[in-house]
Amino acid sequence: QVQLVESGGGLVQAGGSLRLSCAVSGHIRGRTFATYAMGWFRQAPGKEREFVAAIGWTGGASYYADSVKGRFAISRDNSENTVYLQMNSLNPEDTAVYYCAAGLGALTRVIDRYNYWGQGTQVTVSS
Repeated sequence: QVQLVESGGGLVQAGGSLRLSCAVSGHIRGRTFATYAMGWFRQAPGKEREFVAAIGWTGGASYYADSVKGRFAISRDNSENTVYLQMNSLNPEDTAVYYCAAGLGALTRVIDRYNYWGQGTQVTVSS
């Protein structure tokens, strides 16, 4: 029905940057990518999955976790069915598996409102 595939993770030194991409194919309940709220979450070893950033249908509104505000930027290209996460000034605390997620409701930072998930991409930040 729908697939979300993350890419762009890797190993980077502290202070560096990465850009994650999430390519979405298929449809959710007959709806298109342009009507999905999209979010990025991350999960570090031994920790629960946590919210990172989210963007609404049009890309005109977004939310960020306090821990990444000012360093990360979420964007979407509805013509390409792709959402991005630009990550700057990375530090070792950002090390985690990053997941892309989609929801049919309004823009939200609540993990339970996202029901469609990618497989994750590993981001490792070295000291």
